[in-house]
Amino acid sequence: MRPHEFEAERGSNPLDAIEHLATSNDWTFDRPGDDEITIMISAVWADYTMSLSWMDEIESLHLACAFDMRAPERRHIETLKLVSLINQQLLVGHFDLWFANGMVMYRQVLPLNGGIDANEQQIQFLLGNSLEACERYYQAFQFVVWAGKTAPDALDNVLFETHGEA
Repeated sequence: MRPHEFEAERGSNPLDAIEHLATSNDWTFDRPGDDEITIMISAVWADYTMSLSWMDEIESLHLACAFDMRAPERRHIETLKLVSLINQQLLVGHFDLWFANGMVMYRQVLPLNGGIDANEQQIQFLLGNSLEACERYYQAFQFVVWAGKTAPDALDNVLFETHGEA
């Protein structure tokens, strides 16, 4: 049995709000069409390219955050192990390794089914959570891809917590 289908009117395009946020933060962005926007954000560890797409057929906003990290084929298995260990810790979103080019990226979806409009807090969470995850684990990917570390060692090296004051 399929749920009843109905058409809900959407008040606005969620990418319009993202474009407004990008403009107000002076982020470089490109809006090639009504259903996509790409934002470039510089952070501590890397420059990130956030591509957001409105997927009308599933009424969801998809975010893919790419950064300059390409695992050579010889490091794919250990990179996948790291992706798996990291994804176990994430409550929202996930990392992927694209085998075709070895690119590591973070992905997350914001469902807006039933004509719901994205509010400012949801958009800030979507972008902020993505950036936070990429920044938190960037060095672990570097340790695996470039320093030849094992996934558990790389993760241990970046997830230490300091206590007290220096």
